[in-house]
Amino acid sequence: MAGNNRWNWLLGIGFVIAILALASCYPKRVGPVGMSGDRLAWTQMSIDQKKKHMEDVVLPRAAQVFRTWRPHHYSRIDCTLCHGPDPVAVNFRMPGAHLPRLSGELLLGPEFAKHPDTTRLKLDSLVPAMSEALGLKSFSIITRRGFGCYSCHLGPGGPMFRN
Repeated sequence: MAGNNRWNWLLGIGFVIAILALASCYPKRVGPVGMSGDRLAWTQMSIDQKKKHMEDVVLPRAAQVFRTWRPHHYSRIDCTLCHGPDPVAVNFRMPGAHLPRLSGELLLGPEFAKHPDTTRLKLDSLVPAMSEALGLKSFSIITRRGFGCYSCHLGPGGPMFRN
């Protein structure tokens, strides 16, 4: 019996170490090289570095998704697509009030009922592209954390899931 307890204890410790190792992978270092010689994570970047990263990495990836979906409608894409008509006035804050509010339902039932293709495109293409470009974990329905729909859109009563 003592051998089983030891085995269970070691297995438990190994599980905790594995979870901590996986959790420590985020945020990913996707930005420019910092003073230490390592790439910077989004939270470590200066305002100017974030602006450049948005222009050079995030905006082109968003443009690719939107242009694949509706090329004529999204022929010109800039900061206003996500940040609204006057991004400077709102300090580029997200989630943005100018985007349609979402239902607040965890599985986006009303959004799928009304706009199934748009909702699927954003979940399958836009959210993964943006979370990767920002070096953030994609939203997890289990932990209710990470980059997802409510990182850009407000819910019925305002920000949701710590966004």
